Amino acid sequence: MEVLEFDDPAEFRSFVDPLLLTREAENCFLLGITGTLISRPEIYEAFHLWAVSESGNPVGAAAMTPPYSLSLAHCRDQEWLDPLAQHLASHGVDLPGAQGSAAAADRFCDTWGRIRSVDAELEVELGVHATTEVSAVNQVEGAARSATGEDVNILLDWYSAFLEEADPLADRSGLNRAVETRLASSPDLSGTWLWEVEGEPVSLSGYGGRTPNGIRIGPVYTPPAHRHRGYATGLVARQTAWLLAQGRKFCFLFTDMSNPTSNSIYRKIGYRKVADEKRYGFRTSPPSE
Repeated sequence: MEVLEFDDPAEFRSFVDPLLLTREAENCFLLGITGTLISRPEIYEAFHLWAVSESGNPVGAAAMTPPYSLSLAHCRDQEWLDPLAQHLASHGVDLPGAQGSAAAADRFCDTWGRIRSVDAELEVELGVHATTEVSAVNQVEGAARSATGEDVNILLDWYSAFLEEADPLADRSGLNRAVETRLASSPDLSGTWLWEVEGEPVSLSGYGGRTPNGIRIGPVYTPPAHRHRGYATGLVARQTAWLLAQGRKFCFLFTDMSNPTSNSIYRKIGYRKVADEKRYGFRTSPPSE
């Protein structure tokens, strides 16, 4: 197997799409990142793209946009992960962590830990969900609307609060840019919606990371004072239906598998889990005595 590095995201996608699109839902995160690198290259300050080739065909793929973790493709076989880890180590690549299918993340992190003498610490177990249609949900008080520049302060507060709850260790250096990008984006690429009750925003749902046939929902956040009233359910259902009505075949989203509430909400809307993912962070191993 040969590890290839790419400087051109379009060239990378041309090579790996025959592999990634066999599991488009499972690979929605990697497809979304690399799609953004093509359509909006100014969003990420740096990126790294790798593919593993065997007999001229892609058998694995990975991407990283520092300071975020390495994203590993969902593939049928996992043998490609060992040469990838060896290549990254031999080229002095520093990884804060790695995320991928449960099997891929476990294997890569075990190999990386032995090569680099680091400990892999499990940070979160995720479910990858997809839907092609929205189930009927109960009527909820209020209505959805697209966020505008006048909502920037509430978006910053709620995006930050979402990260604090969902991923306290997440890097927040790009938060302002992420919010501004969503506000300035064309609606077919990404955006943020708010659910309002009597003119007051009570819930938020973003979307982005477009793939060839779908798009990813997230983040979804409702402040504690407004929870358990169905606002997030109504908002995500309405947003998903709208996104599918634009001609997409799928909508995707990720859930923290330790949160039964959010998983229940999305099942009611029509989302079904298609894969399990794990994200690990790397910590330097203490010296042996």
